[in-house]
Amino acid sequence: MINITLPDGSVRQYEKGVTSYEIASSISEGLARNVLAAKVNDSVWDLSRPIEEDARVQLLTWNDDMGKNAFWHSSAHLLAEALEELYPGVKFGIGPPVENGFYYDVDLGDRHFSQDDFAKVEQKMLELARNKSEFQRREVSKDEAIAYFTEKGDEYKLDLIKDLEDGTITFYTQGNFVDLCRGPHIPNTGIIKAAKLMNVAGAYWRGDESRKQLTRIYGVTFPKQKELTEYLERLEEAKKRDHRKLGKELELFAFSEKVGMGLPLWLPKGTLLRERLEQFMRKAQVKAGYQPVVTPHIGSKELYVTSGHYEKYGADSFQPIKTPNENEEFLLKPMNCPHHCEIYKTRPRSYKELPVRLAEFGTVYRYEQSGELHGLTRVRGFTQDDAHIFCRPDQVKEEFIKVIDLVLYVFKALGFEDYTAQISLRDPENKAKYIGTDEVWEKAESAIIEAAAEKGLRTVTELGEAAFYGPKLDFMVRDALGRKWQLGTIQVDYNLPERFQLEYIGADNAKHRPVMIHRAPFGSLERFVAVLIEHCGGNFPLWLSPEQFAILPISEKYQDFAQQVYDALQQEDIRGFVDNRDEKIGRKIRDAEVGKVPYMLIVGEKEQEGNAVSVRKHGEGDLGTMAVEEFIQLFKDKVAGMLNN
Repeated sequence: MINITLPDGSVRQYEKGVTSYEIASSISEGLARNVLAAKVNDSVWDLSRPIEEDARVQLLTWNDDMGKNAFWHSSAHLLAEALEELYPGVKFGIGPPVENGFYYDVDLGDRHFSQDDFAKVEQKMLELARNKSEFQRREVSKDEAIAYFTEKGDEYKLDLIKDLEDGTITFYTQGNFVDLCRGPHIPNTGIIKAAKLMNVAGAYWRGDESRKQLTRIYGVTFPKQKELTEYLERLEEAKKRDHRKLGKELELFAFSEKVGMGLPLWLPKGTLLRERLEQFMRKAQVKAGYQPVVTPHIGSKELYVTSGHYEKYGADSFQPIKTPNENEEFLLKPMNCPHHCEIYKTRPRSYKELPVRLAEFGTVYRYEQSGELHGLTRVRGFTQDDAHIFCRPDQVKEEFIKVIDLVLYVFKALGFEDYTAQISLRDPENKAKYIGTDEVWEKAESAIIEAAAEKGLRTVTELGEAAFYGPKLDFMVRDALGRKWQLGTIQVDYNLPERFQLEYIGADNAKHRPVMIHRAPFGSLERFVAVLIEHCGGNFPLWLSPEQFAILPISEKYQDFAQQVYDALQQEDIRGFVDNRDEKIGRKIRDAEVGKVPYMLIVGEKEQEGNAVSVRKHGEGDLGTMAVEEFIQLFKDKVAGMLNN
């Protein structure tokens, strides 16, 4: 017998060789119908794979990300099977699951593939799915794998096999299709009930521009047709909310080829939005004991050699800036942390003054490939709400918890209610990617796990997702359309203090190393704004909106009174404008609605006589007439409700 530990901590005994499907069946028939794959210890397995020793088992359904991954990975194989039937001789590259669906890179020879071909491939996929073909896993030798794909004439699979070790190679078969694959897969194709091909693009084999360009076919599948219909409706809504579209319509930001790809230009309204976000964060940071600092946009190459950033990222970053001095090189700043380490070192530190919390809205530069640039979400120059906390080892957990509180305050103020904290740890199988000893990594990882548990956060753990210098807690937020974004990160770092020889004098009068916590609730301000635009569809929280009101005089006669109202609101730090155009009031209201201005204040004879405004709220309509002072109080109460910690 073997012991199987379930996620709730309960332990069940089964005969050696039990499968995850049999475990699911022993729990409930409903679970057995819905289970797609299983996480056995730290790996995801097929349900039919025997478990030979004690293990931790999590049964995965469509509601789990890992369950969806198995479903979409299997769907990529179903797509390949359909293509092989429709296009004999097709050759296959790779076909992984992605965040929303899957793709397969294929070589169709001289045949052209376009969106016109989608319908027949979708139809063939569903036809094959109805066969309920089982996904069968088989271990093969390297020689057998080479022989199979040599006979098939698939040079791409042979190229992949070249890098694999004998004894680690598996084939998966469903129906008449055989693929080189590690798995895992769902039990059979019949679970796939709805399929849609989404896009077709070119992709160089192995990302190498000197090699052949393959056809990359993107698709998505679901276990119910209704879910596909809802997904396509969300995609249509996402197009309306695209931050690039709304950013242009609302005049927030722009890009210029002359300035350079991936370098955003913030327009006046967008700058107001940014500044308000910065003011919000600065106020919260002062309250939390942070000290503001400012560092240059460049630094000596040696600074980043010391920090380790040059070794890890130098080849993919902007290249060094050479000066007339032959031995002098600078880099555009890729990170703020090395600069903050040098600020910490400007004078001796005592244990009594720790923690030292240094905060900066620091602009950094990273050379992203042109094909990866995307609006504000992927740029080459961006500003981080960066802070670094230098503390004693006994203060780490307390400081980490305080940062979690700050991140949650930000989410509440901006309407992000659905989030999960991802505990990103080192890959235990590939420690060479990281700097630092096992001892400091274990300390850092324990501090994060304990802090997250103490705050009662909903967490997932991901191995291999840590930064190269330390583990981190990443906040994964779902927006109004259910899409997942990484916003906000906290990292524990024992390594940079060592590399920069940071010290403090302890109570024992001896020198000690501080621990460093990296923290950025917004992360990249550019990316945060992009996500926020799409989350709220451009209808920003009232306190954040660049233009909070529009005063709309009915005619020229009431422009002076409109200006008086404007001045009264400005004195209360309420931002907006007077629409003095020679247009009918209906047109002014429509334009303010399109511009997503939260409040429209209409003024005419009656309002002027009563020192009042007729209030209209964006998306809701008329709220009635109220005194100017009454509107100011209404506005302040609304904002206070949003920002009340």
